[in-house]
Amino acid sequence: MTFTIGCHLSIAKGFAAAARDAISIGANTFQFFTRNPRGGKAKQLDPVDLADFADVRTQAGMTRILAHAPYTLNPASVKPETCEFALQTLADDLQRMEQIMPGQLYNMHPGAHVGQGPEAAIDKIAAALNAVLQPQQTTTLLLETMAGKGSEVGRTFEEIVAIIDRVELADHVGVCLDTCHVWDGGYDIVGNLEGTLEEFDRVIGLDRLRAIHLNDSKNPCGAHKDRHEALDEGFIGFDALAAIVNHPALRDLPFYLETPHDDLSGYADEIARLKASRS
Repeated sequence: MTFTIGCHLSIAKGFAAAARDAISIGANTFQFFTRNPRGGKAKQLDPVDLADFADVRTQAGMTRILAHAPYTLNPASVKPETCEFALQTLADDLQRMEQIMPGQLYNMHPGAHVGQGPEAAIDKIAAALNAVLQPQQTTTLLLETMAGKGSEVGRTFEEIVAIIDRVELADHVGVCLDTCHVWDGGYDIVGNLEGTLEEFDRVIGLDRLRAIHLNDSKNPCGAHKDRHEALDEGFIGFDALAAIVNHPALRDLPFYLETPHDDLSGYADEIARLKASRS
């Protein structure tokens, strides 16, 4: 299968412009925020832009994109207004995804328990998903693996599957594995990638894994800090990340760089290196 690789891009100038940016750096997919990552109202969709986007992606053979929910989304909050914002945003974003490009992926950080404890948070997150997921939707919602910073839910595979197990339309739910997050969360993907994947498969099931955020980390394994680093400049290293994009159980998934760069050239270099590493 085609190596599906891209990075996080801005849609400020529209989806067609983002697709062209992706193509210009050797990517064949991209990730985008559905709205300001700190929250707020989403920009109205432009039918002309969406038609242009459809033409661009068809000509380029681009079949996969990944939307990312705002960071402020927390359906597990103790504040009713924060929970309501999460519900409204999730429902709106999932509806918008059906207009932007049906059959795609929508990723979210599960949430934070802010003192309630993980079990109470897991119940709230699952309840929110039960409220917004629709049988007819074609978009798959992804729960992202987290680093365990503060009171984040989703540091362990067990917490992720506990949410999924409570979701009624679980066939609409998958997982996005973030390499920085699982590393910072305590999973040794450098020294024991096989063991980590075996544990993921045993607990969640590799069939649930739909996308990978490919990031190096500024911190050692188990630091619980969630600070991304450019490829080969952190504690994970390029060789371990190249092993991930070449692993038989992972190589056909879409990969998204969220590495810190000032311009697109940094992503272009990383994409070229990863392509060269593919066996």
